[in-house]
Amino acid sequence: MLTPTGELITDVRARGGAACAFNVITVEHAEAIVTGAEMAGCPVILQVSENAVRFHHGRLAPIAAAARAVAVAAGVPVALHLDHVESVELLDEAAPNGFGSVMFDASKRPYAENVLATASVVAACHAAGLWVESELGEVGGKDGAHAPGARTDPAEAAAYVAATGVDALAVAVGSSHAMLERTARLDQELIVRLRDAVGVPLVLHGSSGVPDDELTAAVRGGMVKINIGTALNTAFTGAVRATLGDRPDLVDPRRYLTPARSAMADTVAAALRLLSPVLHP
Repeated sequence: MLTPTGELITDVRARGGAACAFNVITVEHAEAIVTGAEMAGCPVILQVSENAVRFHHGRLAPIAAAARAVAVAAGVPVALHLDHVESVELLDEAAPNGFGSVMFDASKRPYAENVLATASVVAACHAAGLWVESELGEVGGKDGAHAPGARTDPAEAAAYVAATGVDALAVAVGSSHAMLERTARLDQELIVRLRDAVGVPLVLHGSSGVPDDELTAAVRGGMVKINIGTALNTAFTGAVRATLGDRPDLVDPRRYLTPARSAMADTVAAALRLLSPVLHP
C-alpha cells in the first residue's frame, strides 16, 4: 500500500527500528524491493535518484508511474522518495508523480548557500505536502564535495536543522557511496551525539559498504533511515552473470532478469530482517 514517507518513518522510529530505503533504477528493482519487503513483513521505501532519472532520458514520470503502481499493489506499507535531487525543476515534479518525500542535496555548496537553498526548498515542499531530507557533512564516495573521511559536526547540524526546517538529516559518519566491500567502520559515538543534537531522524547514505554489526549499532544509536543501493546492483549483476555464464545462448531477457530480480529480493529481505521492525511481531 502506498504510504506517506513521514508516516512510515514515524511509525518505524517509534518501534525502535530503521526504515530501509532501496534505490530503484528499473521496474525490476521496484518489484524486487517490494517482494523482499513482503517476504520480511516490513515496510519499505522505494527511492528514485536524480541519477536514475537521468538514465531514463531525464523523464521522471515513467519510472515513477511504475514504482507507484508496484507500491499501491504491495501487501506492506511502501513509500516513494525522490533522492539526491539538485535540480529544483525535478523537485517540482515530485508531488504530481506520487512521491511522499524528497532529498534535496545542496551539500556541494558552501554552508551558508546550503542553508539558504535548503530552507527555500523546504518551504515549497512542505506547502506541497512533501517530507524533506537534506545532507550535511559531505558523505564520501562521490565526485566533487563528497570527500571520504568527512564528518558532520553536531553543533553545526543542530543549527542547520533549526535554520532550514528539514524533516530528516543525512550525515557523514564514516560510510561511503558505491562501496563493493562491506568494510566501512562508522563513528558510533558521533551518531549518538548527532541524534541528541538535532532531534530529527538521521539518515545513513552509502550503507551497502557497512557490515551488519555496524548497521545494527548505528540504528541503536539513532539512525532512522538506511539507504541501500549498490548491494542490490551487486546481487542483480551477479545473478545475470551467473545465468548467462551457464547459458550463453539465452536471448530472452526474462530468463536472466528473473533470477536477478529474485537475488535483489533476497538482499532486501535480509536487510529488512536485520534493521526494520516487522509489521506484526
